[in-house]
Amino acid sequence: MGTILLINGSPHKNGNTYDALNIMAQIFLQNGFNARIIQIGGINIRGCQGCYQCSKNLNKQCVIQDDLTPIMKECFSDDVEGVVIGSPTYFSNVTTEVKAFIDRVGYVSKSNGGLLKNKVGTSIAIDRRAGANFVYSAINFFFGINEMPIATSTYWNNGRACKMGELIKDNEGIQTFGTLAQNMSYLINKLYIK
Repeated sequence: MGTILLINGSPHKNGNTYDALNIMAQIFLQNGFNARIIQIGGINIRGCQGCYQCSKNLNKQCVIQDDLTPIMKECFSDDVEGVVIGSPTYFSNVTTEVKAFIDRVGYVSKSNGGLLKNKVGTSIAIDRRAGANFVYSAINFFFGINEMPIATSTYWNNGRACKMGELIKDNEGIQTFGTLAQNMSYLINKLYIK
């Protein structure tokens, strides 16, 4: 089986976004996938500088060399069949690290012939009370423009939590993430005909 990368955009390494991603990772493992949670929240990632060098160099890399460089390379690997991006809701949007990931990985992918094309994507949004729809949309726009099929669940892919550890009390959110992981596994298996 292939690999599913789960990108944690929260600066809280073991916080609520991680808990949601971990629920999904366990189901991916049960379904025979390699599942790996990658921490991007709180690491050294610069935003896109709009230099378009990735369009000129065509070397599958961003000219900015920072902590995103090896993660980007891993996302483009042929072994990766799915990408889950999780973000807490910060002022009704994704964290700055997720935005930098979206912009830089997206530009490099598009500039090099669609390196993410046909990989299945899905989003996870954690909110205290509201704003998660914008996080959900921002991440899914990234998947859409990169020609990535998007996995869905029985509800929007969000969980309710504020303080660390509160997500595990959100039964509907937990069920949503479990269904999402099952649906994503099913979609990948159908697309890659195992």
